[in-house]
Amino acid sequence: MNWGNKLVLVFVAFAALMGTLVYKCMNQNFELVSKDYYGDELRYQDKIEGMNNANRVSDVTINNGVEQVSIQLPKELKGLVVEGEAWFYCSSNSANDRKLPITTNEEGVFIVEKSKLAKAAYTVKLTWKVGEDKYHSEQLLALK
Repeated sequence: MNWGNKLVLVFVAFAALMGTLVYKCMNQNFELVSKDYYGDELRYQDKIEGMNNANRVSDVTINNGVEQVSIQLPKELKGLVVEGEAWFYCSSNSANDRKLPITTNEEGVFIVEKSKLAKAAYTVKLTWKVGEDKYHSEQLLALK
């Protein structure tokens, strides 16, 4: 095989490699954290104030049970009207994300059936409001 044939073979191999890389890049799934990323950044001050308010009360506790996940809101809020949302954020796959309205029982516990959630690692982002006070808390949760 002379040097001309070897040169053509190198060019063909290079073109095949580049074609493969372009194909893989075009089929890669890039997910953003949020669809409205810039709007969320503008509202970030509300989140900071909510975290400061949540630090003034007792901690939120998440219990990973066999068939359900129970979220105990701070004891100070027991018996009060709580409005809010629980966002189960899965960073590895946005199809597993769940946003659920917070509905607590008389003990201040919010219960989520595990059948509504996929087996994955979540960041549970709780945002709730009691009267005029807004609260925000984030905790990790791994479902197996």
